[in-house]
Amino acid sequence: MYRFFTLFLYRIDPEKAHYITMWCLMAFLKVPGARSLLKAIYGYQNKALQRSVAGIDFTNPVGLAAGFDKNGLYLNAMATLGFSHIEVGTITPRPQPGNPKPRLFRLVKSRALINRMGFNNDGVEVLASRLSKKRPEGLVVGANIGKNKDTPLEEATNDYLISFKRLYTLVDYFTVNVSSPNTPGLRSLQEKEPLTNLLSTLQLHNHASKPVFLKIAPDLTEQQLDEIVDIILETKLAGVIATNTTITRNNLKESPTEIDHIGAGGLSGRPVADMAVSVVKYLKQKSEDRFSIIGVGGIEDVISAKKHLVAGADLIQVYSGLIYTGPALVKLILRGLS
Repeated sequence: MYRFFTLFLYRIDPEKAHYITMWCLMAFLKVPGARSLLKAIYGYQNKALQRSVAGIDFTNPVGLAAGFDKNGLYLNAMATLGFSHIEVGTITPRPQPGNPKPRLFRLVKSRALINRMGFNNDGVEVLASRLSKKRPEGLVVGANIGKNKDTPLEEATNDYLISFKRLYTLVDYFTVNVSSPNTPGLRSLQEKEPLTNLLSTLQLHNHASKPVFLKIAPDLTEQQLDEIVDIILETKLAGVIATNTTITRNNLKESPTEIDHIGAGGLSGRPVADMAVSVVKYLKQKSEDRFSIIGVGGIEDVISAKKHLVAGADLIQVYSGLIYTGPALVKLILRGLS
C-alpha cells in the first residue's frame, strides 16, 4: 500500500509531500475508530522491549527524530505508529521562516535526503501552547532547541536558555542542537569552550535535573569526540544523540551533477548509517558507558537498527527511514528486535 502511495508522493516536492501526508493522516484520525485501527495495524507491544534511559521509562527503544514534527502538531498522529518517544523541534525563541525553498530533496536511489530547512518553526510560545494540551498516554516528548538565525553567536546561550525555561515543565527531556549545518556558524558552538559554557549555563537552571542530551555531527574528528566526552561528563549531561546530518556527500548513487545541482544542506538516510554507528561505538567505548547514547542515522529496518544498538545506543530515532520504508517501520524494527 505504501509503495503505491509513494508513486504519487515522489512526483511532488518533498516538503509539500510531507504536509500532504500528515494532513491525510490527521484527517483520517477524525474518523471514528481510526485511531484504534492504526494502533492495531502498526502498534507492537512487548514488555521485553521496555527500557529506562536517563531516568525515563520508554515503552520501546524507537523514537521519532527531531525535524519531522518541528512544531508539536503531530504528537497524537505519530503516536499511533508505535513510537515510544517523539522529539519536537528544532525550536527557536522567535518564529522564523527558515531558508528559501526548495530546501528539502530526495535522493531515492540512495534512500537519502538532503535538507537545508534552516530551523523553520513557529517559535517557542506557540509550541508551549500545543504541548500544554493532553498528549497520548505513555508517550515521551523531548524538545530539540536551537538559536535564531539572526542571533549573534556570542548571544546564542540566551536563545537556548529562553526555550529551556519556557518548555521546562512541558517536556520530558531536552536536546541541545549545535550541529545543524543549515544555520550559519552554529557548528562552531561544538568547540570546547563555547559548548562548555552553553551546557553549564543550562545545567545551572536545570533545578529538577531534567535529562539534557547534546546532538552532535557525524563529521567530528576523534579529538573532537574526546572533547565531547569530557564536556558531557564535566557538565553532567544525560548523554549524546549521535548523529545529526552530514555535510559530506559520500556513498551516493546519484550522479555528481545531480548532487551539485541540489547544493548545500545536510545529508541523512542510508549513506550516513556507517558514520553514525561509528560515532556511537566510539563514544560508548571512550565514555566507558558513563552516559546514555541515542543513535540516529540511516535506520530503515531491523538490521540497521541493530547496528546502532550493538554499537552501544540505548535508544534509536528514525526520520529518513520512515520516508522510504513507510509507517510500518517501527513495528518492523520492534518485531525484529523481539
